[in-house]
Amino acid sequence: MYPHERSLVKRLANKPFALLGVNSDEDRQQLKTVMEQENITWRSWWNGGSTDGPISTKWQIGSWPTILVLDTKGIIRHIDTGGADVDIEVIEEVVDSLLKELAEKS
Repeated sequence: MYPHERSLVKRLANKPFALLGVNSDEDRQQLKTVMEQENITWRSWWNGGSTDGPISTKWQIGSWPTILVLDTKGIIRHIDTGGADVDIEVIEEVVDSLLKELAEKS
């Protein structure tokens, strides 16, 4: 997912868009190294080293990766729980559609 996420962040750099991540790796220090190596520039939280951590529990996430697209009001507008089969194109279409809606309101 990292290459797709980097591409999305770069493409939408000057738009009202934020990518946020949650990671469940056990070793927090190793995670920091991976984030640096993978050039993860967006905010990413550590889920306590488990898929049953506090963030995934609160949001009722049971599949990794799970992608949530929220609008400017914090309303979930799209959920993809496809795991390894996450449909990046659909996610990008949803994000682009939300950005278009926002621009039309301005």
